[in-house]
Amino acid sequence: MTDLLPTVDTDLAGSLWAELGATGRVASVYRDRRPERGVVPDRLRALLAELDTIHDTGTVLSACVQLATAVPLLAETAAESTALRQTVSGEAITALAATDTGPGSELTGMETVVEIGPDRVVVTGTKRWITNAVGGDWLLVLARHRPGPHFTNFTWVLVPATAPGVMVEAVQTDLFRGAGVGHVRLDAVTLPATAVLGRAGRGLPLFARHIAVERLAGGYWAAAVCHRALGGLRRWLGDRGELWRRDVVRDRFARALVAARQLDALAAMLGPRIAGQHDQASAALLKAAAGSTVEQVLGECAHLQGAAGFAPNGLQRLRAESALFGVAGGATEVVLTGVADHADRLLAEFATAEPAPIGERDS
Repeated sequence: MTDLLPTVDTDLAGSLWAELGATGRVASVYRDRRPERGVVPDRLRALLAELDTIHDTGTVLSACVQLATAVPLLAETAAESTALRQTVSGEAITALAATDTGPGSELTGMETVVEIGPDRVVVTGTKRWITNAVGGDWLLVLARHRPGPHFTNFTWVLVPATAPGVMVEAVQTDLFRGAGVGHVRLDAVTLPATAVLGRAGRGLPLFARHIAVERLAGGYWAAAVCHRALGGLRRWLGDRGELWRRDVVRDRFARALVAARQLDALAAMLGPRIAGQHDQASAALLKAAAGSTVEQVLGECAHLQGAAGFAPNGLQRLRAESALFGVAGGATEVVLTGVADHADRLLAEFATAEPAPIGERDS
């Protein structure tokens, strides 16, 4: 079963994005082909599932971040910008540079700063483990404009990757080939005041709003990864006759299949709510489920395949890369705190055919 990860072309992410943009498939993900109106859940789900069957994890990651987060954020804050037009058309790649030198889930502790003047801004700091940093054309940089952890102390800035003072270093890892993962150093990068997206102080509210859709995309993609891994393993086991007929093998496979189908059903149920209302509770629920389910399913698949999983582009590599579902966009442990914060509302939904109103008080 060595076909779980297709052959990797290091330039594939850029050429894939260019193709998706030129053929209108980027725009087609959004309502009325307008990114500011948000994603159409079924279209996003179908495109991510298609990409996952054809491309490696890094290439899909590159596209996923732009489809779910970078493009919608640009559309909301810079609708007339060259960056948005070029990214949607596939002419450019835009990176979301939020993670700082500290823990990724602790954004309020970031050290990257932006000095905002009447006619210019100056950005200084370091962003680490940024998808699309290498080969990217634009950087959506989250920075603080004043000290302290208050949520109004942060601002988005649109930075051209070619601006003086921008330095990008590729991350040294064999994983996520094609994702352009890198560290970004911003050394007194000076830009016009129009580089501020939205308005000063809206950084974290905008991040929270758009990370919800990124978590939805992650749920869709995680379900697709589980489906691909289980399908490949089923064929591999079937080719070995007696192995598939062993009760212990069938039991472990079935448990993984049940978990994968549960994740798929949860993503399908919550998709319209997250896409349409950016519901944080639903997004946290799906994010937590995706991280734990991928870990369970890929762990079982790797165990059942045994030593064969260590073949080039085999299951063990997919398992290692799929750990991103429990880290990117918020570690599972952190996201579970958000689930607990909304426990009463989420519990109330058990008794109704539809999710409870967002305005219902959580305690």
